[in-house]
Amino acid sequence: MKRARESARRWSRTLAWLPRGLILGALAFAVFGPIANLALWAVAERWYFPYKLPVSYGLRFWYQVFRPSSDALASLGTSVFIALFCVLVCLALAIPAGFALGRCRLPWRGAILVAFLLPQALPSIAVYFNVARIFYAVGLNGTVTGVVLIHAVHGLVFAVWIASAAFAAIDPELELAALNIGATRLRAFLTVTLPLAAPGVTASAIFVFLESLDEFTGTYFVGVPDVTTLPLLMFTASIAGNYQIAAITALVLLVPSVGFMLFIERFLKADVLAKVGS
Repeated sequence: MKRARESARRWSRTLAWLPRGLILGALAFAVFGPIANLALWAVAERWYFPYKLPVSYGLRFWYQVFRPSSDALASLGTSVFIALFCVLVCLALAIPAGFALGRCRLPWRGAILVAFLLPQALPSIAVYFNVARIFYAVGLNGTVTGVVLIHAVHGLVFAVWIASAAFAAIDPELELAALNIGATRLRAFLTVTLPLAAPGVTASAIFVFLESLDEFTGTYFVGVPDVTTLPLLMFTASIAGNYQIAAITALVLLVPSVGFMLFIERFLKADVLAKVGS
């Protein structure tokens, strides 16, 4: 009887964990399933119906992507340059805006923060289509400057909100202490406030970089055909049926996203996150 009770308890514990295991398994499949499919396509040299797995494996398409004269390397360089330029533009606007929204008692502060969310709330295709018409009229269509500006519209959402939270999380007494010992407001900002807000500002810069690096729709409407980024190359390859090239470019875009997200985890602390939107 005792063994039967122990066996029944073990079975009950196992059955209790079964729903959790199924949920965790479904989540793992949803996250890692597409990545595994990309990895298979990246090394598949031949894969066609009705085979469930590639017929032959190899790195021939990797050599095509990373050869010196490859369009992929040029597109990657363009994507990185645009993303870095976008970070500079967004930080130049987000640092003063974040300081004002995080440390000053501005009227309509909540409405100003909500206004930065509007580009994310409106249908992006309609917005980009009209922006492309305006840029075409002023000569910015098909230019790197135009692509940077359209990326900055979305990047400012992350930059301003995270920067304002970073500045709001700083104890104002620290800046007052610097003022009391003779520092000017500019010196106190540069030597006390800004270094303390640097982790949050760095995190916002990384978010902007990743947003710009992965942006497709805005680049398509504003940059084509003169500006080709890696997401545009991936789209073109997938439309043409070059799934190996598309999978390799997708994996290349995935690497900085995962790496920077792990890096951001060190900078966005709980006290900063608590101030987001407050």
